[in-house]
Amino acid sequence: MLITSFYGLLLVLAAVAVAVAGLLLTQRLIPLSVRERHNATTGIIYAAVYVMFGVSVGFSLYVVWQQYNTTRQIVHDEAVAVRQVYSLAESMPEPEKSRVQGLAVSYAREVVDEEWPLMKDGRSSSHAETDLQKLRRSVQDWEPHTDAQDGLYDETLAELDQLEDNREFRLVAINEGIPYIVWVVLVTGGMLTVAFTYLFGMERLWLHAVAVAGLAILVSLILHVIGVLDYPFNSGVRIQPDAFERVLREIGGQGGQ
Repeated sequence: MLITSFYGLLLVLAAVAVAVAGLLLTQRLIPLSVRERHNATTGIIYAAVYVMFGVSVGFSLYVVWQQYNTTRQIVHDEAVAVRQVYSLAESMPEPEKSRVQGLAVSYAREVVDEEWPLMKDGRSSSHAETDLQKLRRSVQDWEPHTDAQDGLYDETLAELDQLEDNREFRLVAINEGIPYIVWVVLVTGGMLTVAFTYLFGMERLWLHAVAVAGLAILVSLILHVIGVLDYPFNSGVRIQPDAFERVLREIGGQGGQ
């Protein structure tokens, strides 16, 4: 969180410095009298620019926020599926019961202790994947002998399907963010939104600089928030494995610290 805040501060400071420098350069190249005469026309064009930029930013922020919440729900559902498989195994005969429960605990522990740190670098755990494959084989190799066991078998496989699907969605979310072309639009729109304010004529340079700096702070902060939420597992507000740790405590395992 501190690293993300630090980089966010650097981004804001750099944006303000560049924005004010651009204003000073414009002040030297375009006389105040020229800019004042065209304030009305500039204002009409600027209104179109900031509206289009605002729509783009609003849509992007909404998308990444929705994706962030969806990913958090997927993590929760994956952890719940592990607990369900463990609970269903209580009704299995030995040795299937101990094997399935042991693999369920092992998988959850591998996700917390090994896979979660790896996801910050865009990677996954081969050990967790192996445990999940062993877990499915253990259930599939079990041969039910009664109608009740047939129902238990089908229900356990259904939970495993949910577990595997949620794991796949979680791993996809590691590296899949907003397309680069959208970032081109956002960054270009932000730059144009700030740069267009240079064309307005204001008698007090310090007042103009304050207005430009304030706009630069707002634009850079919004883009920073979008960037942070875009990758939910490797940012300062990354999703934590709390759901898996809670499940490990419930089924008798030890959650990662």
